[in-house]
Amino acid sequence: MTAQTMTEVEQRLLALEKHVGFLTDHIEIMQLIYSYGPAVDTCSAEAVSGIWTDDGVYDVDTGRLEGHAEIEAMVDSDMHTGFVRGGCGHVSGPAHIHITGDAAVATLYSQLITKHPSAEGFTVSRLSANRWELARTGNGWRVTMRTNRLLDGTEEGRDVLAVGIAAANVR
Repeated sequence: MTAQTMTEVEQRLLALEKHVGFLTDHIEIMQLIYSYGPAVDTCSAEAVSGIWTDDGVYDVDTGRLEGHAEIEAMVDSDMHTGFVRGGCGHVSGPAHIHITGDAAVATLYSQLITKHPSAEGFTVSRLSANRWELARTGNGWRVTMRTNRLLDGTEEGRDVLAVGIAAANVR
């Protein structure tokens, strides 16, 4: 059936299906991103690495992790488990998501909040800019590349945010 022979109801139904698909993709991407914090804060290495594709990359300012094994090793590391034992939370802000077909880019802030050493209150230990590049797979949306840079006054963090917003404004 061509657009010329579609009834108004059929056209509206197609538009509605497209919109529901758009909303569903956004929700699935947000759920994937927001699953990172609880998974990493419970040292669930396989759950964390499962967010990525098999060859996915986590490019954080402290190093570049490639593939599930390296991501799992980060979660199981003494440094990370020390944060968890000391009390911490990886918190993601709302994501600015741009989807093009089976690829997406999400731009957001994240914080690592740690228990204050005096045991009174918490401290924001890291504030980072994040760019999550995702692909639709047979198992749903997965991360192909996550870039995380500190917002410490240098251009690197601001550049991560700028690239994500620029990509979203290309139509």
